[in-house]
Amino acid sequence: MASSLTCAGIVWAFLSFLCAAASCVGFFMPYWLLGSQLEKSVSFSTFRRCSYPVRDESRQMTVMVEQCGRYASFQAIPSAEWRICTVVTGLGCGLLLLVALTALMGCCVSELISRTVGRVAGGIQFLGGKCSCSEGMGM
Repeated sequence: MASSLTCAGIVWAFLSFLCAAASCVGFFMPYWLLGSQLEKSVSFSTFRRCSYPVRDESRQMTVMVEQCGRYASFQAIPSAEWRICTVVTGLGCGLLLLVALTALMGCCVSELISRTVGRVAGGIQFLGGKCSCSEGMGM
C-alpha cells in the first residue's frame, strides 16, 4: 500500500487519531464534575451523569438513582449553557474524528491527501480542537 503522506504526515495522522479518541472518550465519560449529594457520590458531564436525584411521587421524597446514563432528553440537560456545551463539544469531537480517520486512510491510499487537502484538514482540525476546548473557557 502506497501512502500519499510524508513521515511527518504519518506522525500527524496517528497523533490526530489518538487526540480525537481521547477527546471522544472525555466527552462520553461522566466524570467532569465530582461531588456528593444526599450522602452519595455523584458525577456528571454535559452528556452523561452518575448517581442523580429523582423525585419519587409515590413516597413524596427525593431518592438517589445509583447508576450512570444519558439524560432522558436534550431538554433534561440542566441548563441552556450545558446544552450549548454539549453541542459544541460533540461537534468538535466529530470534526476531530473525521480528520483523524481521513488522515489514517491517507496512510494506506496513495494520492488521497494532497497539499491542499492537508491544509484544509488542518484547518478543520483546528476548528474541531477549538470547539472541543472552548467549553471550559467561555468561548
